[in-house]
Amino acid sequence: MTGRFAGLVAVVTGAASGLGRASAQRLAEDGAHVIAVDINGDAVEALAATLPTESIGVRADIAEEANVEAYVAAGVDAFGRIDLHHLNAGIFGSFAELPDLTVDDFERVMAVNVRGQFLGLRAAFRCYRRQGTRGSIAVTASIAGHTGAADLLPYQTSKHAVVGLVHAAAVYGGPLGIRVNGVAPGIVPTELFAAAASASGGKNDMVRRASTTPLRRAGTAAEIAGAVAFVLSDDAAYMTGEILAVDGGASIVNTVRPSGGAGAWDTGAVDDALYGKEWRR
Repeated sequence: MTGRFAGLVAVVTGAASGLGRASAQRLAEDGAHVIAVDINGDAVEALAATLPTESIGVRADIAEEANVEAYVAAGVDAFGRIDLHHLNAGIFGSFAELPDLTVDDFERVMAVNVRGQFLGLRAAFRCYRRQGTRGSIAVTASIAGHTGAADLLPYQTSKHAVVGLVHAAAVYGGPLGIRVNGVAPGIVPTELFAAAASASGGKNDMVRRASTTPLRRAGTAAEIAGAVAFVLSDDAAYMTGEILAVDGGASIVNTVRPSGGAGAWDTGAVDDALYGKEWRR
């Protein structure tokens, strides 16, 4: 197998669907042996069997310390080493309004999106230390980690935390030759939001919302996978600690300028829907 990752071994978490599946496919197409990790063991085993390189599927809950250590051990057992990590797995959590959010809602998202990414980073660094090697790590962030909105508070909070994890790990890893970067997708319709298909801000209106970006469209999982492959590769050898937005330009738009839609939407209607008529008092 040829390609820029030929002979290398890559972990991809959340690989059973969506961004993780596209990443696993792209890295394998570029020559990497993939350790596809997901809580859905049957799905990642099926995925691994379709990849063009020798790859394995491992069932693991990335929020559980023992599970993370186990997927690393499985990869090393199968291939002798691990070179690349794409820490992608995450959940979106609750659309409940702030006063109605439960502690369980909040902690469930933080457990997967923050503790899970911390455990993945720690396991990657431990693996490199045992091997005595350098490596590259990509973490799935989000443009929600740079701004705020009135919904998805646990998700937004978790993605802000992911930025901190990337920055800290990059500073620690730099002198060791270990690069850590984040890829921040914008609107990319995947199975992650399928459970919220009917919610405003969920999957049902993604295409409409994405039409307001400078590129006027939603992204694809394959496009995000291309960015992941780039930051993991030697083409990004002088990049670390970056959060690369792959969002059709959404995060650069100045919303109070005409080209950003200033005054083009009825704030009263939005606020009435969110807070009810009584907010006007």
